[in-house]
Amino acid sequence: MTINSDNATMSLPSDIAFILDPARPVLTHARSMQAETGVLPHAHPRGQLLWAKQGVLRVTSEQAVWVVPSTHGVWIPGNCNHQVSCETLVETRNLYIDPTYPVRDQDTQVVMVAMTALMREIVLRLNDSPKCSGDASTARLGLVAIDELNSLSAADLSLPAGTDPRLRRIISHMVSHPDTRHILGELASLAGASVRTLERLFKSETGLTFRQWRTRFKLMNALEALDRGESSTAVAYTVGYKSTSSFVAAFKAEFGYTPQVHARRL
Repeated sequence: MTINSDNATMSLPSDIAFILDPARPVLTHARSMQAETGVLPHAHPRGQLLWAKQGVLRVTSEQAVWVVPSTHGVWIPGNCNHQVSCETLVETRNLYIDPTYPVRDQDTQVVMVAMTALMREIVLRLNDSPKCSGDASTARLGLVAIDELNSLSAADLSLPAGTDPRLRRIISHMVSHPDTRHILGELASLAGASVRTLERLFKSETGLTFRQWRTRFKLMNALEALDRGESSTAVAYTVGYKSTSSFVAAFKAEFGYTPQVHARRL
């Protein structure tokens, strides 16, 4: 079921999130959503690993707002209020964990996590399994998913996103055009605000300057491309750097190691 709200199409959460059944510790749900659609604010008893295999999400909790590219997921503990919306066309693949199984006890609030290659493959495999499948191999894979989920690192690099409508317009535009070199002066007219106002909004609502936010967004997109096996040169130009050397320098400044080292860690 969908509802039109504030000119956006909002869906109800999946019923699967409310099923309590320890015999089925891991349930899955896949969803395709268009840009500027989402899921209404809600909470559910099952914990949720939310991941977009394609596209960029905006996740709002009672504590924070994040822009989440496909390199990352979001762990949502049971009974935590949250809302999901789409910055772009999105394909989500979700795991819902029965509350009888302890998962990430250290996280009592919504947290952004770095998805490993193994976690991504497990999520895809489980979502591709028949929904009514009760075979032993699927059950075992579900338990492996819980183990891997427990080991995921909270994101070293997150993209905080504000709530001011002008800032949201700018961020949505940047996310929808990741290969464009965005200049704040050119974005001001889109937001209907001055450059000074936008600079203040970025700092007050995200904790980052515009340049810092833009660089972080580029680097998170770069991680996704590097994980696909693309070269540093190809990635540099894809995410908007004028040279490979400037990309490598920015990457090392943020992560403490080069893209080549990152590729070897995969």
